[in-house]
Amino acid sequence: MLTLKNDYLTVQINPLGAELTSVKDNDSNLEYMWQADKSYWGRHAPLLFPIVGRLQDNQYRLAGQTYHMTQHGFARDREFTVVSQDSATITLALTADDQTRALYPADFKLTVQYTLIDHQLKFAATVENPAETPLTFSFGAHPGFNVPLGDPAVDFTDYHVTVSPKQVYQRVPLVGPYSDTKHSVPLNLTQPLPLTHDLFDHDAQVLTLDNHETTLMLSNSVNDHGIALTLAAPYVGIWSPYPKQAPFVCFEPWWGLADDVAATGDLETKVAIQHLAAHESFQAAYQITYF
Repeated sequence: MLTLKNDYLTVQINPLGAELTSVKDNDSNLEYMWQADKSYWGRHAPLLFPIVGRLQDNQYRLAGQTYHMTQHGFARDREFTVVSQDSATITLALTADDQTRALYPADFKLTVQYTLIDHQLKFAATVENPAETPLTFSFGAHPGFNVPLGDPAVDFTDYHVTVSPKQVYQRVPLVGPYSDTKHSVPLNLTQPLPLTHDLFDHDAQVLTLDNHETTLMLSNSVNDHGIALTLAAPYVGIWSPYPKQAPFVCFEPWWGLADDVAATGDLETKVAIQHLAAHESFQAAYQITYF
């Protein structure tokens, strides 16, 4: 594990998947991050690349060829190289090789950076296209947070999610694991959204943000512990596995979506796909404040 530490927090990052695995309060030893109990969900905060969500039949077409890829892509299961590390920042990178090209026939460089400042962890990702041809991809993050946070007397249903700006958002329904982008429905978030397990009976709540800066705050009515995640992305998912009574919730910044229910299988026309010209780069970022 790679470690960042300051006066307030200790952060651990696994080079496998460049995955954030632990954020602990130094004084109380409170663990904020979900600890990957496989009976619920065996990950902490995977990175999603080169797809977000699931492909129909776990396959896609590119340049006339059919390729197989499972949910959320391969980056979460690949070893990243440590580019640099100091007391405040860790930078890791993943580049294409023969194994990735068998799943995704493209050259790329994915660089991710974690920076710890006081009670806040900043995340930044860069996708670079070193090739002479366009790069087609999606990117996302999937951090999971313990609910309750430390106090066993606090119940899952004591928590709520506050979204700022407070407004009515468009929610992308999921039909099974697939997006139904033609039938978005309004979700009134002018008031906090109470957390219940039934909220996720049709999988994630996927909000359309249109790249506007948005903050999701997880807090409760009993104590002062919580987190706030700020992002500027096209979408954000809020998820906990159902029907399991899982003691965590994920806030997921997404620069992409699962295949649409009407998907053709063509990666270049996939819903919410990103296109990167030759020798260009793409940036994604979010930050989490722990309190």
